[in-house]
Amino acid sequence: MDQHRSFHVNENAEPGYYSVQLDDDGILAEMTATSRVGLHRYRFPESSEAQILLDLKWRDKVLDSDIKVIGQKRLEGTRRSSSWAKEQAVYFVAEFSKPFDLAFFNGTTKDFNLKEQTLSGGNLSQKVSFRFTTSASEQILLKVAISFVSIEGARKNLAAELPGWDFDKVRGDAKAAWNKELSKIEVSGGNDAQTTNFYTALYHTMIQPNVFNDGDGGYRGLDGKVHSLRSGGVEEGRSRGGRKNPQSAIRDPQSEQYTVFSLWDTFRAAHPLYTIIDQRRTVDFINTFIRQYEQGGRLPVWELWGEETDTMIGYHAVSVIADAMAKGIKGFDYEKAYAAAKHSAELDHFGLAAYKKRGYISMEDENESVSRTLEYAYDDWCIAQMAGILAAKGEDEIKRTGFVTSWNEKSIFRYKQDTAKFEQRARYFENLFDTKTGFFRPKKNGGFVEPFAPNEVTFGFTEGNSWQYSFFVPHDVARLEELMGGREKFVAKLDELFSTDQKLAGREQADLTGLIGQYAHGNEPSHHIAYLYNYAHQPWKTQKYHPADNGRILQANAGRPDRQRRLRPNVSVVHIVCVRVLSGCSGRWRLRVRYAAFPGDDLSA
Repeated sequence: MDQHRSFHVNENAEPGYYSVQLDDDGILAEMTATSRVGLHRYRFPESSEAQILLDLKWRDKVLDSDIKVIGQKRLEGTRRSSSWAKEQAVYFVAEFSKPFDLAFFNGTTKDFNLKEQTLSGGNLSQKVSFRFTTSASEQILLKVAISFVSIEGARKNLAAELPGWDFDKVRGDAKAAWNKELSKIEVSGGNDAQTTNFYTALYHTMIQPNVFNDGDGGYRGLDGKVHSLRSGGVEEGRSRGGRKNPQSAIRDPQSEQYTVFSLWDTFRAAHPLYTIIDQRRTVDFINTFIRQYEQGGRLPVWELWGEETDTMIGYHAVSVIADAMAKGIKGFDYEKAYAAAKHSAELDHFGLAAYKKRGYISMEDENESVSRTLEYAYDDWCIAQMAGILAAKGEDEIKRTGFVTSWNEKSIFRYKQDTAKFEQRARYFENLFDTKTGFFRPKKNGGFVEPFAPNEVTFGFTEGNSWQYSFFVPHDVARLEELMGGREKFVAKLDELFSTDQKLAGREQADLTGLIGQYAHGNEPSHHIAYLYNYAHQPWKTQKYHPADNGRILQANAGRPDRQRRLRPNVSVVHIVCVRVLSGCSGRWRLRVRYAAFPGDDLSA
């Protein structure tokens, strides 16, 4: 397909289905899927050289790959690659509905009359083209099952999820599954374009995180070993070297292991939304976090394909857990989740050692020092809430049962101590606030870095500058108002953010788009800011940025803010929101501002 021209006018995409007409050769390609198996359907014209290409080279750096051809209808293989995650491995089993005539491996013809042979490329990328003889409008189907554990796992997934060849049934099942998810929120009123925009945004919220385990419960942990969600599961205790692994106590045959946690993006709006419309998956996400803590030594920062990428900053899994605890969501071990959160906050990497010792991160300690300090402070506030919840839970249990022991008294006392400790850490943001300029600023060697310009993008900030990050204190807006000199001055600073004619300066940062003054609608750190007017009792100023042209929403990019978009519909309170298209967060931002109202932190019941 990479050699064919296709035009968007010939494409049809909907949840669970995609098709494209390749006019150059009269080929119709269609795709649908189950949870772990993709199903392709190709309609060819009459030809003696109809071909389907398997391209293991596409996308990222291939470390290793192999393809085993079994007869003339089935193949199995492995692809190891390096990109965002340094070691990505996927195992696959593919089966054609019709035998192929010949195959071309990296340009060389192969005779597949043999029962079986393996094509190994080592570090070389591989392409295999399978040739068929077709009659007019003949259909050839292709099933491809994947596993992140093993070839055997892929075989089992194929047998369990797609034993037959009924493309229309699989497409119908996929559509029904998506309709079930999308019907969790029903909207009325408005026009067709607005309805499409809304459900496109909702669809984006459900693309990731992804199921990571096989149908039999096997999954690859952050320790590189294979674990199982099921006690006694077929994959349980197996490592790459065949050694027995310690197993997580967090096992549930009804749950799933998930992957792709871009938590810097998603803690702001996506996960709070899930606590409302998808509590079952919220529980699975948190149990996944706990397993990752057990197997990787800490909560995830930005996990991808069973690897910690350490992309972005903070330890924002604690925000997700604290939100669920505050809302009383059951199904995970609160004490173990808290232990994981506390442990992650007590490590000494990424500036945390200096943060704990000094009360802020200095530029000589770590890059992005201001952003790290502010986001660590927010996370620490979340941990304080978790400790408070556990202390209150212990006290309630004593009142309910009248059963008092030295153990539970000590436990409650410890949680109360932790509450006070992390509440103190949650105020460390104050140590980087400059009362003279009214901005958060980087420090170095004990003093503020000079020269300073709030519009300058420097290595003191994460994808932003001081204008954007000077409003990131979501857990204590009242204190931020005080630091800025009171409510009137706080509102004046907000007004200036949106009206300033200052331009971005300093280093290039592609993420800073959609500028209204220095408010950057194209990136996460800005999205909550307009709603801070509500805390200052001036909600009409939030509404001011909802223009009469309905935000210039472009149908071609429905559901995703970009540089051409401005703020959208009214809500009367603030919430932390996001825009990362990679994980569907832009849709989540749109849903959060349209769907409901929440306070500035993520811990609203």
